[in-house]
Amino acid sequence: MFRLAFCVLLLFVLRLLLHLPWLQVIPAILIFYLGSGGWKFMKVFMKTIGRDLHGAKVLITVKLNVRRHFQEQNTIPKIFSKVVQKHPNKAAVIFDGTDEHWTFQQLDEYSNAVANYLYGEGFRSGDVVAVFMENRNEYVGLWLGMAKIGVEAALINFNLRMDALAYCVSISNSKAVVFGSELTEAVKEVYSQMRKSVRLFCTGKWNPDAVPPATEHLDPLLQRAPKHEPSQPQRGFTDRLFYIYTSGTTGMPKAAIVVHSRFYRMAALVFYGFRMRADDIIYDCLPLYHSAGNIVGMGQCLLHGVTVVIKRKFSASRFWDDCAKYRCTIVQYIGETCRYLLNQPVRPAEHQHCVRMALGNGLRPSIWEDFMSRFNIPQIAEFYGATECNCSLGNFDNKVGACGFNSRILPFVYPIRLVKVDEDTMELIRGSDGVCIPCKPGEPGQLVGRIIQNDPLRRFDGYINESATNKKIAKDVFKKGDLAYLSGDVLVMDDFGYMYFKDRTGDTFRWKGENVSTTEVEGTLSRILDMTDVVVYGVDVPGAEGKAGMAAIADPNNTVDLSTFYEKQEKCLPPYARPVFLRILPEVDKTGTYKFQKTELRKEGFNPNVIKDRLYFLDSNNRRYISLNEEIFQGIQSGKLKL
Repeated sequence: MFRLAFCVLLLFVLRLLLHLPWLQVIPAILIFYLGSGGWKFMKVFMKTIGRDLHGAKVLITVKLNVRRHFQEQNTIPKIFSKVVQKHPNKAAVIFDGTDEHWTFQQLDEYSNAVANYLYGEGFRSGDVVAVFMENRNEYVGLWLGMAKIGVEAALINFNLRMDALAYCVSISNSKAVVFGSELTEAVKEVYSQMRKSVRLFCTGKWNPDAVPPATEHLDPLLQRAPKHEPSQPQRGFTDRLFYIYTSGTTGMPKAAIVVHSRFYRMAALVFYGFRMRADDIIYDCLPLYHSAGNIVGMGQCLLHGVTVVIKRKFSASRFWDDCAKYRCTIVQYIGETCRYLLNQPVRPAEHQHCVRMALGNGLRPSIWEDFMSRFNIPQIAEFYGATECNCSLGNFDNKVGACGFNSRILPFVYPIRLVKVDEDTMELIRGSDGVCIPCKPGEPGQLVGRIIQNDPLRRFDGYINESATNKKIAKDVFKKGDLAYLSGDVLVMDDFGYMYFKDRTGDTFRWKGENVSTTEVEGTLSRILDMTDVVVYGVDVPGAEGKAGMAAIADPNNTVDLSTFYEKQEKCLPPYARPVFLRILPEVDKTGTYKFQKTELRKEGFNPNVIKDRLYFLDSNNRRYISLNEEIFQGIQSGKLKL
């Protein structure tokens, strides 16, 4: 940029002060510019100008729309009402479990019934109601109906059990819990831990003898409720819409705040960035308690009139049959989804679909092109983002392996940056002026986004827990006195501004498409083992997405009994959080503040040739841990032994 500015100054001097003719000035400046290294900039410019102009157009479009919605004090329900008016009889959501089609008008009427019933029962703007159920059409109608009267939904992961489930209900201060009948047993386990004032509503198959005391059957109550549009309270575009729980380092899930403008921004950037159309049909097999399934996927239905097919749970064997059946044009994925599909035997439906785009995040570069070619997918719409982040990225031009980009021509248009960190401690590295040091192309760094709280595109709403919010904010990052959001993820940028995901920092790793809080798992395993010291961390496994969980257990007296260890885990940990590997050692290293030292443990992994401690591997078929020997290790390394 300095070189370009100098050339502009030189142009001014040669032409205006010395009065040289243009035929002499332009070639002279061009020769100087290219000779001083400017050819590199020209190469970047020519290769990325089209991409950057599209990205700028998307940002401007979304920014103008956000400004309009803000000025008009719109909310997601108000925007949805205009979509309903436009095409009331078009299919809005299709539930694959029952093949039930809801039109936009039917979805609107169901959500109206939810709003009118809850309002009649005394629920008011600012109240919170927890939603704990598996995917189906009613899921969307429930939180949308709540939003129509200003009630904020707490969307709880349906895999959670015991303490984690009770914590999520408690931390959100929910006045009621709406749960699916398929999760009755989970609710019964924590019923005694809930406040007496919390009301329970069950939706789905009704069995009065199975549910906790005083549970009400919601379905007939909604059938009798008025279907007219409720009187909406004074809620604005930056008011709270719902909460999505994300794993963190606090030991329990964190409730991320999603305001109306954030929901709109996330969905709209994807819609315009990846050139979606109103006549698209999206196959959404991701959980609706996640932002990917509920905002990136369902958001296209509510905001842009796109039909969405909801799958109860992902099924690799049914995936392409479903896509062909419903004539889906866009499929959603997480990295694991793609690998599971590639591991399936070849079937005719793979080439009988009309899918033009796969939308998601976490697709490994090593299988990227194989996925496209085998299933004949023209475009991979890979993006980077988190529920709470303000530095989302999008791979708008199908660059293999990239999760997004930032312009090298005008890098300050979108205020994000990779900054240097200590790879062992993940502490930010600062220069002599106290400001973070930006990374050059090829240097890994943590992704950060400048916080501008009065800008809906740059604001950071954080979590219910103020302490958790403060941990994601850093000062003096771009310049002195500013604030920035810390993504906690390490990325690398190439010479053309393409970003590539490298690693996840902190005490969280991703496995089976879910974020695993090591602190939470450590606490659970320690209780199972009578408060033994347990360190949990993620380790790399060849050919697997994310990191597999590994637990190092302190056993100085050789007294740990693993015979019932797995059975005890089943009762309190979801499948993705259960350690795949165990390491039994005399003691675990701690810092002076009693934090576990994990760096060396991560580096050593689970290799029996390196580690002299006892190692175990999870035999999930037989629900037990077995000794990890050289034969098993080689089977995992070669990919013959599947995790």
